[in-house]
Amino acid sequence: MKCRQQIHQRIQDQEEDVKLLQQEVEAINVSADKAVEDSEKIFTELIRLLQERSSEVKQQIRSQQETEVSRVKDVQEKLEQEITELKRKDAELEQLSHTEDHTQFLLNYPSLPALRESTHSSSINIRPLRHFEDVTAAVTELRDKLQDVLRDAWTNISVAVTKVDVLLSEPASEPKTRTRLLKYLQEITLDPNTAHRNLLLSEGNRKVTLMGQKQFYPDHPDRFSGVFQVLSRESLIGHCYWEVERTGSGVYVAVSYQNINRTESQFLLSPSLLLRDQLS
Repeated sequence: MKCRQQIHQRIQDQEEDVKLLQQEVEAINVSADKAVEDSEKIFTELIRLLQERSSEVKQQIRSQQETEVSRVKDVQEKLEQEITELKRKDAELEQLSHTEDHTQFLLNYPSLPALRESTHSSSINIRPLRHFEDVTAAVTELRDKLQDVLRDAWTNISVAVTKVDVLLSEPASEPKTRTRLLKYLQEITLDPNTAHRNLLLSEGNRKVTLMGQKQFYPDHPDRFSGVFQVLSRESLIGHCYWEVERTGSGVYVAVSYQNINRTESQFLLSPSLLLRDQLS
């Protein structure tokens, strides 16, 4: 009978674990799908921002190109007009230089317009030309900074992906060695307010002894009166492991709901421990 109860309890526990694992699978899939969707939106937005900046830089370069070319062509056109005027004057002087009549030469020379100083050549500075090379250098610097940021961010992203926490903290198989079980070690102290009056607590409420005479315990609503039983102070969460030393004919060690009946005889005997789903 006891064996069947244990089997049924094991079946129930494992069915609950199967449900939890299925819920975990669904949660992992939902979370991963959302992370993929969100990351794609963010990267798409980053690409759009880069494309906008690229378009703005291109537009600014073309606008400045048009302005500078217009300025240069304006000066070029005026210089060409001056060159044409200078050539015309040079031709007149050439023709006048062939005049053999000195009187006629003196009469015609004052009628030639005076040579004006060029106002455009002086605006041209002789310097090493750097047109839009600085723009390329600035964009290259931006690229290098973005590469550094992406490299650091990618490291953080990769670490975040690999640190995804799931329900399982152990392999699918149950831990079978004490070394592995000690990972879940839980220190247990007994609750005097629940101890049956024939149970003596000692060693800091870490030891319980069945006595032939009743102990003096004050009345308490949590005290057992129907069976020699005592609960622990600690509630148990998740995987828990504890060890018990015994002497004498034997002792039952088990888990129990916090609301276990205190007055009627129960199958589970002392000491009993609280189940994790009774935590608050």
